[in-house]
Amino acid sequence: MVEENKKKTAKQRPPRRSWLRRFGSVVKWMFILGILGILFAGGAVSGYVASIVKDDPVRSEELIQKEVSQNAVTGFAYFRDGQPIGQLRTEEDRRLVEFNNIPQLVIDAVLAIEDNNFYNHKGVDFSGTLRAVKQKLLNESVQTGGSTLTQQLARRVFLSLDRTEDRKIKEILLSLRLERYLSKQEILTAYLNKVPFGNGSNGYNVYGIKAAAKGIFGLDDLDKLNTAQAAYLAGLPQLPSKYSAFNGVGEFNETAFNRALERQKLVLRRMLEENKITVSQYNEALQFDIKGSLAPHTKKAYATYPYLMLETERKAAAILLSLNEGKNGVVDPNTSSSAADNNTLFEEARRQLMTGGYRVYTTIDKKVYSAMHSVSEDSGNFTKDSKARGKEQTAGMMINNKTGAILGMIEGRDFNIEQMNYATQMIRQPGSTMKPIAAYLPALDAGLIQPAGILDDAPIILKDGGKGYHIPKNANNRYQGLVTARYALNKSLNLPALKLFNEKVGIEKAWAFSKKLGITTIQDDDYKAQTGVIGGLKYGVTVEDLTNAYSSIGNQGAFNDAYMIEKIVDAQGKIIYQHKVNPEQVYSKQTAYLMTDMLRTVITNGTASTVKKNYKHFKDVPIVGKTGSTQNYGDVWFMGYTPDVTLGMWVGYKEQINTLQGDTQKRQAQTLWTKVMNAVIDKQPELFVTKEFAKPEGIVKKTVSAYSGKLPTDLTDRFTTDIFNVKYVPKQSDDGISRAKYITYNGVNYLPLEGTPEDFLKEKIVVKRDKPIQDLVKELLAAFKSMREHQSLQYYMPEDAKSDFPTEVDPRVDDGNAPTAPSGVNVSYTTGKAVITFNPSGSPDVVGYRLYRSLNGGAYKKQAILSVGEGTTFTPGTPSSANASFYVAAVDVAGHETSSGSVAGAVTPTPETTPPPEESPGTEATPDPGAQPGSTEDPGMVIIEPPGSSDVPAGGGTNAAGGSNTAGGSNAAGGNAGSGNTGAETAAP
Repeated sequence: MVEENKKKTAKQRPPRRSWLRRFGSVVKWMFILGILGILFAGGAVSGYVASIVKDDPVRSEELIQKEVSQNAVTGFAYFRDGQPIGQLRTEEDRRLVEFNNIPQLVIDAVLAIEDNNFYNHKGVDFSGTLRAVKQKLLNESVQTGGSTLTQQLARRVFLSLDRTEDRKIKEILLSLRLERYLSKQEILTAYLNKVPFGNGSNGYNVYGIKAAAKGIFGLDDLDKLNTAQAAYLAGLPQLPSKYSAFNGVGEFNETAFNRALERQKLVLRRMLEENKITVSQYNEALQFDIKGSLAPHTKKAYATYPYLMLETERKAAAILLSLNEGKNGVVDPNTSSSAADNNTLFEEARRQLMTGGYRVYTTIDKKVYSAMHSVSEDSGNFTKDSKARGKEQTAGMMINNKTGAILGMIEGRDFNIEQMNYATQMIRQPGSTMKPIAAYLPALDAGLIQPAGILDDAPIILKDGGKGYHIPKNANNRYQGLVTARYALNKSLNLPALKLFNEKVGIEKAWAFSKKLGITTIQDDDYKAQTGVIGGLKYGVTVEDLTNAYSSIGNQGAFNDAYMIEKIVDAQGKIIYQHKVNPEQVYSKQTAYLMTDMLRTVITNGTASTVKKNYKHFKDVPIVGKTGSTQNYGDVWFMGYTPDVTLGMWVGYKEQINTLQGDTQKRQAQTLWTKVMNAVIDKQPELFVTKEFAKPEGIVKKTVSAYSGKLPTDLTDRFTTDIFNVKYVPKQSDDGISRAKYITYNGVNYLPLEGTPEDFLKEKIVVKRDKPIQDLVKELLAAFKSMREHQSLQYYMPEDAKSDFPTEVDPRVDDGNAPTAPSGVNVSYTTGKAVITFNPSGSPDVVGYRLYRSLNGGAYKKQAILSVGEGTTFTPGTPSSANASFYVAAVDVAGHETSSGSVAGAVTPTPETTPPPEESPGTEATPDPGAQPGSTEDPGMVIIEPPGSSDVPAGGGTNAAGGSNTAGGSNAAGGNAGSGNTGAETAAP
């Protein structure tokens, strides 16, 4: 049994395996485990890669083509003659180049240092990658980097530039995909258009080989690059900031330049190793003076022309916005880029402009712009800076009348202090420069007034919510009464303009007319502003708008909206916008000529005396213009034009509360206007080809009544000669005067009461005005009750009030008693002739006083009279040598007379022959202090040649102050007005 069991056990034991079989088994299991390990590792790697790229989109061929071909291209701005202003605002300079325009020399240099196996790999060069790893691990002096050009392009277009392992994996996968959809030429071209090369000589960051050649070597043509320069540029993309020979403002950086030279030598060596250049070319390139070939340092356009570049950007972006919205480049001021709901769209248009490679051609004349800035940049032309008020600022704009093209501007004095463009963005009160636009032009065009038409410079009472009523003043604190329209404009009188604006034209029509002339800032509140025509607007106007409006006068009534962008060309050379001049005849040529002639005499005989004094080209280039200033001289203006151009100038401080002080500052706008105009004519005389303002048909000369502006009659004794639009030559006869018997009380003429003594009555030619003085007095007295502050009634009386036609009866009533006697009669001879003074009677019904004189004890005889309100001093002209005595009697409306209780005089002179009383010296009566119409003593008027005279020049007239005034205009009654300051309340010239 035992034996059998042993045998069975022995049979069940497996045969012993050979060592060969055991080895095979081990190998088999190692293989299996290896496969499993590889699968596991592959799965792990795949999982890792998947986790990295799971959020990265799979980019389609269309998207890859689009993104790679899309380039931000630098745009440029140009002067009107094609000279460059500079590149549009950006810190980058990008210029595209096509593959066919890239020299082989440049390609060889780039590939030699960046990717010498470019044409053989499929996006990733594994041998190059291993080589780069080896160089990095061994810290070799030459490290080429492992990224192919395709990888660099993928990173720049689709990925961030952060150095992370995640980015590297995405980069490799993207490179493989790019190589699948793009040709080698497309990849190389895109790379050379997108890669950075550091700073150029003007400080801009240059992107792309074309911008690098221009910015670093000043070469527009890549074919002009030599081997040394090509190798220098090819070495920069690895570390552009480290190798940049220029800093951010274009200054030379010696240390960085030396680094770049070392890099260039490496590029040349690699080119030699790759057989891209010969040994002789290599040695020649090493000897080349790279430093000497660098582009000279230039300032950025935003350093040279900061204001102009910003304005170009604003206006061009607005045009792009309008093009995007299908408006063909027409910018609607009511939906401008300043509107809150339009800001986003405008910013998108601005970015489009900055990166789209647009070329913007402006209307700016470089010589004009330079001449204007030569004035604004000369500190000697300005008042010294004030700690309290800051820097005296100015703005100006010159516009071509025939086209509306902006030729030049002064945007401010110091861009570093204030970036706002004072010429286009600042809104300020226009003062009296608004008078021609909103009052005289619409009135002339409608035939409501002509230069010889008569306006009443008398008070107008306006409602004022805060003060009850407001009574505007003139700058000279006088009211001159009836004056011609020409004279009123020459002297910048406020009241005639206010009456045209409020009463004749009407506010609604005045603003509608102004809007047609490009005034875009009128607000709803301005339709309630009765003083808007002298500067009482809610906000005001811009220098551009106001200059724009005046240019229409120089263009014979045809308005061209001012513009600064002539055309815009896209990156492909296609003109996407071209300005079209589209003039609109807003008013007649005759109206424009009349207005021009009136503005001519503003310079020759009016408030623009500084322009008249300093302008140098009267013989060659005719000018006309209008002054203006605002409340307390917060702003001063001068708007002037020639037949070819219009120049508007403003001077003030950033804050309007800071006012200009002293005569020099108050006339600063005139001074700067003249300096600018003189400089521009000297530097760019070809702009001024028209030697005179064209006189259209329908302009005639006519002599009319200086009382009414109508045809003279036999009664008319004052005339004015001026030019007219033939359509509006008056056909009615003079109804502005009449002969009447009246009495004067407190400077106002009244119909006399029955019984009023004849010697206090006057029978003369008197003036009929639209609003009689009696009515004005009533309105003033009623307004005074609601006014906190006002002047005396006499202050508001126009200077010709005593010439007014009486319409009401003398308000004084006889009290039935003789008046109280005057007292304090006194005579003195300090002037050699008798001067008699007295204290007035206290009776309310007194009409005046009589002076009586006795010579040598003889009978007293009446010598003179004074009406109430004409003073308490008699000057009969009696010499001290006469033995004379005097007394004064008060006379009331009923003719009752009461003599003074004292007699003055009775001096015993040196004996001499005394002539009879009726011939005694000094018996003439005291002259009426307010000379009446018809009197050559009236300071407000003279009698000129009668109607029909032919020797008065066109545009001439009478000078109210006396004598012929061929410069134009007449003052129908009243002296000359000065050129003071006013604003919304009392607007200035």
